[in-house]
Amino acid sequence: MLFKVFKNTVLLFVLVAISCGGKVESGKVKAESLKQEARSTKPKGDKAIVVGADQTEQYLPLLKGKRVGVVANQTSVIFKEIATSRKKNETRNDSSFVHLVDSLLDLDINIKKVFSPEHGFRGTADAGEKVKDGVDTKTGLPIFSLHGKHKKPTKEQLEDLDIVVFDIQDVGVRFYTYISTLHYVMEACAENNVPLLILDRPNPNGNYIDGPVLEKEHSSFLGMHPIPLVHGMTIGEYAQMINGEKWLSNGVTCDITVIEMENYNHDSLYSLPIRPSPNLPNDQSITLYPSLGLFEGTNINAGRGTEFQFQRYGAPFLDKSHYEFSYTPKPNFGSKYPKHKDDVCYGADLSNVKAEREFTLKYVMDAYNHATDKSKVFNTANFTKHAGTAKLQQQIEAGLSETEIRATWKDDLDDYKEMRVKYLIYE
Repeated sequence: MLFKVFKNTVLLFVLVAISCGGKVESGKVKAESLKQEARSTKPKGDKAIVVGADQTEQYLPLLKGKRVGVVANQTSVIFKEIATSRKKNETRNDSSFVHLVDSLLDLDINIKKVFSPEHGFRGTADAGEKVKDGVDTKTGLPIFSLHGKHKKPTKEQLEDLDIVVFDIQDVGVRFYTYISTLHYVMEACAENNVPLLILDRPNPNGNYIDGPVLEKEHSSFLGMHPIPLVHGMTIGEYAQMINGEKWLSNGVTCDITVIEMENYNHDSLYSLPIRPSPNLPNDQSITLYPSLGLFEGTNINAGRGTEFQFQRYGAPFLDKSHYEFSYTPKPNFGSKYPKHKDDVCYGADLSNVKAEREFTLKYVMDAYNHATDKSKVFNTANFTKHAGTAKLQQQIEAGLSETEIRATWKDDLDDYKEMRVKYLIYE
């Protein structure tokens, strides 16, 4: 198992640049320009988070002269400026960042192909929608989908590559499928002796660990490993756990290099500048997602088909005498076929509540308790996949309180927290 963290990277970059001649020197100038742009607006004394992708001086030497594959989506960008504070839910202008693939091509890196996760390379596909292979119209690069029939890169797709780069923004929830894509990419790279370079990014829900731990018999693409619903790790840390716990097929380990962030810890507040997927539009939805994401395993709409995804929930069979709020889902960006399309849904609007970075069952439990027909609430098989256990539905249906349910997670959470410490990169 190889964990490589490059500390003395400036010296390494200089040595490689000298050995590789003028073309690399040109790339070095471009890289230094990007580096300076990224830090140009950083106020003195303020420790803004610098993501792995922005630290080109660390990883360009590992890519020069190599045939490169990139696992990426719309969040895989290099920032031209580091925003230290923004108004709530304010997003950056497109001119403030450039896509990693475009940057690497401009820096003379030989990218051979791109692999895309759920929602596709440009991040426009619905949740669960089959994403097809294709060609990126901007760069002409072939794109291979890792969502649908082939979730794992094939031997043929990797045989002309010397290294693969993984750079995707995660949100720290087990059923958010980018960490399952990470597993399959690591496994394929390990089996084909291709090293994997991971450009780390913040976990916006990385300050806590909570929820039921997945039971092995309920493993799926919505959760592959025995971790809590909210796992409290960055992509880089999680990759180290996958290796260390021998979770890849046949116990193989992947040769990984993690480019660490600067000035990040697990209590850091981080406002995602780009939607990580079509139905997580802002900070509010990302903060509420661990709790409201459980509605994906029910017949209750969680805001899909509105502009307030994962900031509201409702269904026609929830008691309108209990819920004063109602809305009607319509097909829209990221949700062509929302639950209860064109039907009035009664429920709760959470778009203006102060969302705390925590996980709670209160929304799912309240909806169940105020359903006019409780048999309509759970889509049992799908709910079990999201929860990672069949017990949670049974506990809710049996009328247990949230405190009583949480007590059943405690021992598993304690074991996980002890295991997690071994793989942490950040405090």
